[in-house]
Amino acid sequence: MMMALMAVAATTAFAQDDLVKEAKTLCGKGQFDEAAKVLTPALTSSATVDKAKAWNQMVDIQYGKFSALQTLEMENKVKQIQAPFDTLGMHKACAEAFEAALKCDEFDRQPNEKGKVKIRFRQANQQRMQNVRLALINAGQYMYKVKDLPSAFKYWALFVDSGKDPFFEGFNLAQQEQYRSEIAYYAALAAYFQKDYVNAEKYADIAAQDPEKAADANEILLFAAKENMKTPADSAAYLKRIKDLHQAKPEEERYFNLLMDYYTHKNDMKALGAWAEEEISMNPQNKMAWALKGEVLMNNSDWDGAVEAYKKSIEIDPEFVQCVFNAGVCLNSKAIAMNDQLADKKTGGLTKENAEKVKVVLREAQGFLERAKELDGDQLKVKWAYPLYRIYYSLQLKDKMAELEAIDPTLKQ
Repeated sequence: MMMALMAVAATTAFAQDDLVKEAKTLCGKGQFDEAAKVLTPALTSSATVDKAKAWNQMVDIQYGKFSALQTLEMENKVKQIQAPFDTLGMHKACAEAFEAALKCDEFDRQPNEKGKVKIRFRQANQQRMQNVRLALINAGQYMYKVKDLPSAFKYWALFVDSGKDPFFEGFNLAQQEQYRSEIAYYAALAAYFQKDYVNAEKYADIAAQDPEKAADANEILLFAAKENMKTPADSAAYLKRIKDLHQAKPEEERYFNLLMDYYTHKNDMKALGAWAEEEISMNPQNKMAWALKGEVLMNNSDWDGAVEAYKKSIEIDPEFVQCVFNAGVCLNSKAIAMNDQLADKKTGGLTKENAEKVKVVLREAQGFLERAKELDGDQLKVKWAYPLYRIYYSLQLKDKMAELEAIDPTLKQ
């Protein structure tokens, strides 16, 4: 029985060797696709004794196809020939040749039956794969252009990762590595658009090491981390990352905006208020920080505090219409609260003195809302008409009420 099994194993091994030989013959004839089809079973079969040799044959096949198509492409350009061309096949052969070279090297550096490592194919493959590695950049660009994001990501990631692969040990890739951070950024972008946030963060981290790509890469990192938030720990890590970037580069508005988005969507007014105070202490000229502080105080019905915060923001930017409008609304709310507080408990009326106190606040509110009207006449940013009309009504400014009614007849209903 043992003899029979050994005979079967030997026969199978010879069969795999025959596949490698047949593939080599087809490759020599330029029949690359047929050669790859014949060889493929031998690459994974346990009966293939020399896997490194088999994979090296696949390198020959795919590199042969890539080189032939690349040459044809160049000839067509030189001759200005507009002929059908297998662009997709060229780029796929480029990637498959490179992957086969890495796989060949993986088997080639394994110890033989005597425990010794004899690398046979690396040097020759290094020479031809250095240009193939560069061609992966164009391959990724083509796939990105035709909206094949998985392939675009694969090719760009292959370029980035291969620089650290043992295959290129002792080989000078310095000229190519100057592109590493840029290609890492594109790999991160392709991963992000596929909602592969783990790889988006991985390659954006690499790109961020380059000062020239750091800002764009950090943006991917932040958006990927935001999309990938599942636990309170994820949320805390995301917040810390933005805060660190914001403190390192306070002039970058994107980080402030991302923090503002985080706190406003969290719907935690206490946390938003604390952060607004942090920002004001860091930069007292930050109009948005004052506006957010005003929003928090307004939400807490602290009308005086909110108005003061909005006034600070308006001092920095006199045309910040949202703050102008909010200041007017707060003062109007303050007047209503004063009216309720000062009114006689029995009659509900106000003394002349108290009525004047309320009117003083209403007139101040009027000033802010009329300024909002000047800044945003079409009410594209703030709806000033109704609150301003109510103030005119409270102050019995009938001419001004009529002016607003002419603009919006629904106000008098």
